[in-house]
This record gives sequence, structure tokens and C-alpha cells, in this order.
Amino acid sequence: MLVHHIRAVAPRTAEVEQSMLDELQLREEDQLERSQAREREMLLCALGGLLLLLFSCLDVWYFLRGVVVVVQAWFQPPVWDVLAEQSVPGRVLPHDLDYMGHMNNARYLRECDFARFHHYMRNGICKALRTLGATMVVGASTIRYRRSLAFGEAFDLRTRIVAWDDKSFFVEQRFVSQGDGFISAVMLCRQNVLRSNPESILQLLCKRKVECPDYPEDLQHWISFISASSQALRAQSGLVDKTGAQEDKDK
Repeated sequence: MLVHHIRAVAPRTAEVEQSMLDELQLREEDQLERSQAREREMLLCALGGLLLLLFSCLDVWYFLRGVVVVVQAWFQPPVWDVLAEQSVPGRVLPHDLDYMGHMNNARYLRECDFARFHHYMRNGICKALRTLGATMVVGASTIRYRRSLAFGEAFDLRTRIVAWDDKSFFVEQRFVSQGDGFISAVMLCRQNVLRSNPESILQLLCKRKVECPDYPEDLQHWISFISASSQALRAQSGLVDKTGAQEDKDK
């Protein structure tokens, strides 16, 4: 009878032990899930803090837009004519607006930056710069606003190389309303070439010497303005313009 009782109790003891083991396993799994959840929360908080820091210290949207421009230009067909005008469509979005509900002045220059980059990617100038170990920077720019671009208004930003000298490309960019074709703004940009020159870039791209087009009248006046401004600033800073000094010496 005692043996039978022991045999009857043994299965129940095993069941209790198994139940305790199952409960312990469930607790461990629950603790593991909670620990993983806390780790995910900490990771999300860290990523959120990093994004907040980046957006506070850097113009993140500028760099993201640059990546988009590169990808778009990469998948578009190349433009073999270096002097050909290229057009990039755009639209005035909420983050472009000023207090008066128009596209703010700084956005025009920002859009011109991306349009030039797109232009150089497609006509091969960016590739030529990498081959020559050169780069380009903006040496001067002047924009004239003719009519404001309103919220939601679509436009084409047309970019073309007008002329060049031994150091720089001269680029014209126009904001053309898609509604009526009105030129809302026009910008002239002097793109200085560092560690190379425009002639070498064009020679590499075209495999021949490319003759510079005649300078338009407005571009001639603009270059004269830049030269006069440079001389005036040198004089105010107590610096002597090398060209002027040579002319005085010749006299």
C-alpha cells in the first residue's frame, strides 16, 4: 500500500517540478523581452538625440537634397554639348516661403546650387574635375528678382555656361514660370576652377580646343563691376592691386 502511494505521489511531484520550471522559463523570457524592449527604447532615444543634434548643428536637408540630385543625374542620359542649356523643374513648397507667402530670397540661391550641380553631373564637368584633381567654388554671384514665385507655383530652372576665361566659368541661371513663361529671376555666377582651368576641362571633355563664345553685354558689365569692387576693397584694406601697381610702374 505504501509503495502504491509513493508511486502515486511521484508523478504529481514531477508535474509540480515541471510546472515550476515552466514558470521560471516564462519569467526569464519575460525579463528578456523587457530587457530587449528597454534596449530598443534606449537605442531609439539615442537615435532621436543624434538626429536632433544633427538637425540643430547641420543643414541636414541640404545634404539629403544633394544626394537626391546626384541620384537623379546619374540615371538621366548625359548631355554631350557642354554649352547646352539644361532645365530642372521645381515648385514652391511650404518650407520655401517667407513672411509674405512668397519664395524667400535665399531659396533662389539654394536652388541654383543644386541646379548647377545637376548640370555639371550630366555634361561631364564633375567627372572631368575628378580626373584632373580639381574642384570649383563660387567666386561671385548676382541675382535679379523680377517677379515673386508664389506658394505652389511651378517653375523651370534653366542653367547654361555663357562663357569662360583662364580661371572661371560664367554661368547664367533663369527661373522661368511654367504658367506663363515669365522669367521670375535671373542669376549670374562666376564659378572659379581650382587646381586646373576651364580650357583643360573642356579639352578633356571635347578632345579638342573649344572656342569661347562672345561675352554678352550684361556679362561684360558684370565682370567690370566685380573688378571695380575688388579694386575698391583692396584700396580700403590697404592692399595694392597687382595690375594697378604694374600700370603705375609703366607710367
